Amino acid sequence: MDQHQVDVHAPPDEYYSGSPALRTPGVHRSRSRNYQVRRCFHWLRRGTIDDKRTYPKYSQFGGEEEAVPGKLLPRRRSVRRRASIDEKATQPRRFLVDIDTVEKIILEQEDTNGDYQITVEDSGPKMLKVPTASSGGFRTFEVRGTYMLSNLLQEMALARDCGMNQVVIDEERLNENPVNRLSRMIRTTFWNGLVRCMDEGGIQAICADPKNTRAGARPIIYVPHGDAAAYEYYRGVARDLRDLRIKVVRLPREITPQYVKSINDEFGVLALAADVSHDAGGRLVYRPLPFVVPGGRFNEQYGWDSYFEALGLLVDGRWQLAKNMVDNFVYEIKHYGKILNANRSYYLTRSQPPFLTDMALKVYEALPPSDGNAAWLRAALDAAITEYFGVWMVAPRLDARTGLSCYHPTGIGMPPETESTHFDHTVQPYAERLGVSVDAFKRMYARDEIHEPELDEYFVHDRAVRESGHDTSYRLERRCANLATVDLNCLLYKYEVDLADALDEHFGGTFAWSGGRELTAAEWRMRAEVRRQSMDTHLWNERKGLYFDYDVKLQEQSVYESVTAFWALWAGCATPAQARRLVDEGCRKFEVRGGLVSGTEESRGKISLLRPNRQWDFPFGWPPHQIMAWYGMYNYGFVDVARRFAYRWLFTITQAFVDFNGVVPEKFDVVNMTHRFQVEYGNVGVDFKKVPREGFGWMNASYQVGLTYLTSHMRRALGTLTPPDVFFQKSNWKTDGTPSHSPTSTPNPVPVFISEAGTPRYRPQSNALHAALRGLGSKPDARGLSADARKRQQQLALAAGGSPEDDARVGDASNYHNL
Repeated sequence: MDQHQVDVHAPPDEYYSGSPALRTPGVHRSRSRNYQVRRCFHWLRRGTIDDKRTYPKYSQFGGEEEAVPGKLLPRRRSVRRRASIDEKATQPRRFLVDIDTVEKIILEQEDTNGDYQITVEDSGPKMLKVPTASSGGFRTFEVRGTYMLSNLLQEMALARDCGMNQVVIDEERLNENPVNRLSRMIRTTFWNGLVRCMDEGGIQAICADPKNTRAGARPIIYVPHGDAAAYEYYRGVARDLRDLRIKVVRLPREITPQYVKSINDEFGVLALAADVSHDAGGRLVYRPLPFVVPGGRFNEQYGWDSYFEALGLLVDGRWQLAKNMVDNFVYEIKHYGKILNANRSYYLTRSQPPFLTDMALKVYEALPPSDGNAAWLRAALDAAITEYFGVWMVAPRLDARTGLSCYHPTGIGMPPETESTHFDHTVQPYAERLGVSVDAFKRMYARDEIHEPELDEYFVHDRAVRESGHDTSYRLERRCANLATVDLNCLLYKYEVDLADALDEHFGGTFAWSGGRELTAAEWRMRAEVRRQSMDTHLWNERKGLYFDYDVKLQEQSVYESVTAFWALWAGCATPAQARRLVDEGCRKFEVRGGLVSGTEESRGKISLLRPNRQWDFPFGWPPHQIMAWYGMYNYGFVDVARRFAYRWLFTITQAFVDFNGVVPEKFDVVNMTHRFQVEYGNVGVDFKKVPREGFGWMNASYQVGLTYLTSHMRRALGTLTPPDVFFQKSNWKTDGTPSHSPTSTPNPVPVFISEAGTPRYRPQSNALHAALRGLGSKPDARGLSADARKRQQQLALAAGGSPEDDARVGDASNYHNL
């Protein structure tokens, strides 16, 4: 196939496979004369690469004077090619590139800090003469600037991946609009680079765990006790891949914290879902499901990362991968009891922020029509209900007094996945008190030879911080297990209203839960309303206009101002008046130049050598916080605010992409608008050579999702790297939080994953229940109970897993609507 027929912006494997003849060194023939490519590139190696005009030492190239390598010739004696093959302004320019030669020159000349990237921090001339294809490689054209040169370096690396040694590259591929290029790379390259599969071909990559630093450690695959097919399959894989020395371990039927602690030194990967069948001969056909990982050192399927990755995958039409990730979560709940922090053995006692209902419903809406879709949704929601009752609504995560939930994993002792010296500063005072070394103390503590209740409590909170996903932050440090956080209770509220509406929309208002009883939509709405009222009582601060975490032990609100307050808008649990206050206060506190910052500088406190910065505090911004805020603002009609937030964040990503060789990192310093900083755990996604092949999972997703919020005018401005404040000023954009469009008149494009643009998806039902309960609030019921007494009784019953169906005011769905 002629490369002229290939889309200039096609994926690398398609674009660079368009000219098979260029896979091996050979002769490129121009329209008028024949010249060998190798001669042209020989000139490049011998000549100088600068702004001066130099010519190859080949007399057959014509000219009145023989050229000398590196010698500057007078312009009047310049060598000219025939006009028939001169560059035409009307023709797209294409470059003829010998990868070995040009790559060597560009790195020697432009990569002055030796990191195999071309960035604004390099001090090279930022100009390279590259042979043009239309001249058979004789004429050159200057490729200028950091962006085009780094794109040239990236394209050569991608072409080499496709088996190319010499290649023709369109100039349009090098100077492509950066918004289009980044979005295209995410869609066609980055997602593919992040796909993993626990089959025979992919198990080696997944078993590799950078957190396992034990010398000579064997790869271990842990298989659930109840999955005989998985055990048979992985035993076969271990036999077939003997050189890897894979060990397959069947987990016990009951996975206790004590058991998990006993395998702390036996790091391993946990089996996930698969398509299981048998062929005509009765032999097992076991196909593990591909899934997406965050990237970098995170080489397994993570909990809340997967939700945001799924949003990006759905924008890009990759619904099958998103569906597989839901299936893996259903598998984890069935076999491991919860959605895990990630599928590693040391995460068996730890969950992460719960998003399953919303994730499953969004995937369901994206599935092609099929008879099996309803059954798939039923299985996903059934698993979500099991997780809700079995993880979040029981001790130790449930606070019975308030009816609110906390992050509180059940693991014992020191988290084993951290660096060996991570807790040295914490245990040192205890070691000194016993008169032993830090290493000796850690060994004694791990073997339960010593007991330190204060240290035990410290590690409970440390594990809770990790379960929250916000590891680490001064907001949560040393108290997380005692906090009914805004984010977790917003997520559980969303579970409750999601389930209420899903039961009404898809299952006739009732659901036969595998846990042994029938659930109704009315029950879930009651649960949601009880939680919302408790959140209003304990988390909402009317004076400050924000939601705050609540310490269930001290029975007081935290004072830390966190951007997670905006999650109430995503969940739809704020009243319109609360939403207005929240937007006013939240924009003032959390909106900065590069997007939304995790918390305020005042809440973080002073930073010093003894009190270093934490990555989930000021001045850092993260994709989940951005996406949740955009969605929430859009839901409540604050369309301009959502778009303003999105533009700031996408500008930060795009600017880094242009200036730093295509980088797409895990997080940003949104105050200083940079990904270059020193903080605990570093910044994943920045360490690559020549070309990024993965980006970072939820950063990729935030870009694809964020673009759906922008108007075409905003997208054009982003493509020209117009700074946010300049753009807002020139376009008279409102920056005080006041919405200028009603939800029904919002200009396109509407976010593709919001099915009811501008309206919280489940608010009509929730508000109807809220109004009904308010109307009944002042009346004693038939049992003579006051409103407060009824509310207290409902909270206790729901917390214990009971049903409010016995309440005379709540019956089936039809009765509910008649309240």
